[in-house]
Amino acid sequence: MYFNAERHSSSPGKFRPRMRFGLIAGTIVAAAGLILSGCSGPGASTTTGSSNTLTVWHYFSDPNQVKVMTDYADLFQKNHAGVTVKNIYVPYDQLDQKLIASVGAKTGPDVVVFNGADTSNLALAGTLAPLDAKWSTFADKGKFPDSVIHQLNGKTYAVQGYVNLLGLWYNKDLLDSLKIAPPTTIDELNAAMAKVKAAGKTGITLSGLPNSQGEWQAYPWLTAAGFDVAKPSAGALRAGFSTVADWISKGYLSKEATTWDQTVPFQKFAAGGVAFAENGNWQLATAKSTAKFAYGVVPLPLGRTGKVYLGGEGEGIGAFSKNPDLAWKYLQETYWSNAGQLIALKDSGTIPSRKDTASDAAVTSDPIIKPFADSIASMGANYPADALPPASVANQQLIGGQEWSAVLGGASSPTDAANKYLQSLTQLLNAK
Repeated sequence: MYFNAERHSSSPGKFRPRMRFGLIAGTIVAAAGLILSGCSGPGASTTTGSSNTLTVWHYFSDPNQVKVMTDYADLFQKNHAGVTVKNIYVPYDQLDQKLIASVGAKTGPDVVVFNGADTSNLALAGTLAPLDAKWSTFADKGKFPDSVIHQLNGKTYAVQGYVNLLGLWYNKDLLDSLKIAPPTTIDELNAAMAKVKAAGKTGITLSGLPNSQGEWQAYPWLTAAGFDVAKPSAGALRAGFSTVADWISKGYLSKEATTWDQTVPFQKFAAGGVAFAENGNWQLATAKSTAKFAYGVVPLPLGRTGKVYLGGEGEGIGAFSKNPDLAWKYLQETYWSNAGQLIALKDSGTIPSRKDTASDAAVTSDPIIKPFADSIASMGANYPADALPPASVANQQLIGGQEWSAVLGGASSPTDAANKYLQSLTQLLNAK
């Protein structure tokens, strides 16, 4: 186990939301509605600019992630005189629909940074350009594991420059005061939260949103109970849902979690008075700048069957990019370069996807990053699950999140949620 014993000053700021969902049919309808109504959100412009302007769409609002984008723009502009990189923010819950809306007008970004799990959805909707011709000539392509290369029907559409995953953050000062060791099993976690609750503090924070963010955070606890997307069983789902329902009933976790994305739970953890947070490596910079207590990270205590998704943003080229060659150079020199991946690690705590960069001392010697990196080999799972047909991915994420949220909010029992999820998942696995 590892911990950071420094105290840090508190500063306000937004945290980056992690995952999102998008049903293709629903997204197309929503996008059409935006076009018909003439509505647009922040950063909705589809202007691609001149030949020396590169537009990059992203959904980052956290200052640490925004710094990555700024540093990448500075790096690329320094190496390419006369080129301007224009980073365009599109809200997290609007990015997919705006990308799809831009297809009808044959416009859109040169580079798009998006939830990697949405690759199939976006490729099916025609928003991404195939990368195969360029990727096949990329000298460093062998340094990337297959798990970060996103394909549909044999064509490559995106590659992740880094990997994100969940771990168990803990308040070391609070645990030390109660003589609690960081838990290595669920039983130890439950016993720790009981002592924390008795001391008048909060046990754990996590996201219970009824969408893919909720499903992302539900998956570890469901798999710890034996759940397998490829071979789902009602018994394993019921046991997994019962674990967190018990946390709610005993007051370890607030029902308000049903309204929290992965931003709010970490804000509450960093504010103090909370023992644990199920959250990701991307919170490293925020923890350093916000938490006034000593904190640490251990792998989620999931037992033999427990898994965590290996997520992260995918990077691709817009289907109607006016500067595809410039976009390709940008990706090679920023997200996919050794130097670029170390920039992202330094700025926001993301774990490099390149095999050579992941073994850099900057990763292996960091006491907070190392537990996440160790978890990749021991409990990492592909996101989305390989067993799901591409067209079923968004539905599985949505339905899983909805049932998770229903249990946390008391709207559904673990048994009912398990049966509903199983019925839907069975249909999705058999979808053509």
